[in-house]
Amino acid sequence: MLAGDERRIGRGVLAILLLLGGMLVLGFLVSQGAALVDQQLGRTNPTWGGTDVTPVYQAGNMLSLALLVPWSAIIHRWLYRVPAASLHSVSSRFRFEVLGRAVVLVTPLWVLVVVTSTAVPDQVPWSPADLVTMFALTIILTPLQSAGEEYGLRGLVFRVAGSWSRGPRAGLVVGVLVSSVVFVGLHLSSDPWRNLYYLAPAVSFAIITWRTGGLEVAVAVHALNNTLLFLFDTLMHSDFPSLQERSTGGDALLLVPTGALAVITAAVWWRTRRSGPLLTPGPGSFSRAGRPPRGRRSLAPAGRWRRPGRGPHPGCAAGRC
Repeated sequence: MLAGDERRIGRGVLAILLLLGGMLVLGFLVSQGAALVDQQLGRTNPTWGGTDVTPVYQAGNMLSLALLVPWSAIIHRWLYRVPAASLHSVSSRFRFEVLGRAVVLVTPLWVLVVVTSTAVPDQVPWSPADLVTMFALTIILTPLQSAGEEYGLRGLVFRVAGSWSRGPRAGLVVGVLVSSVVFVGLHLSSDPWRNLYYLAPAVSFAIITWRTGGLEVAVAVHALNNTLLFLFDTLMHSDFPSLQERSTGGDALLLVPTGALAVITAAVWWRTRRSGPLLTPGPGSFSRAGRPPRGRRSLAPAGRWRRPGRGPHPGCAAGRC
């Protein structure tokens, strides 16, 4: 969608830097606010040198990442003059029916993944109030945190990097590589097992986003993984500071979620084997409300929104690109 006669690599790099800078600034501001709230409650979280991963601290971490959803939309709209709603999907809306199907189908598999691949962590005393609060925050905020990462990485970065090439296949490869490198780099791990663990969802979610034409399935799988892991750690009274150590501790058990992601990606590919990746609806497929009919596929062949040597697709002239 962002591809044009000019590759605009500089603009794309600026978009990625703005995303990462916003992530740091939002994380700093929210964490300072959470530390202040904890201080008023008589506690000191890791932001201000403490050791307690409090519910307020955890909520701040998740909220700062959830804010990447509006921040990605702002960058997208400001730098590329494309409607922010197009970040959701090729239909320019968040397809809750796709999300619901993904949750129903993936949840049993991912419960099995978490049970078989998660080692029993170090345990520390938790108060009943902290357990209940952390449980509620995990259910409410973790899906939003996961969505923030998907909108930032598989929404903005994947799309921006993919626009640097004029060919759809080369654009796909560049988009997957750049978004995956950024995702793995953000987790700052020197452990090879953990880096593989982070690389697997980065590549898998990018391919799933491409094939399904939207972020819904990637958001569902990402949210299920994070939510179930946080619930498991909460129920086990885990020592959260030790869990946040990413430089060591990886082992072959991490191959279990990696394999499960490969299965999900293969299933999505098989499901779309005849239709190919879902595309932006072509000219004439929009209703008066400006939305394409549900389930309508593109009228144009894959990768031909912009026809080489013949200028933009006719739909662009009508403001639909």
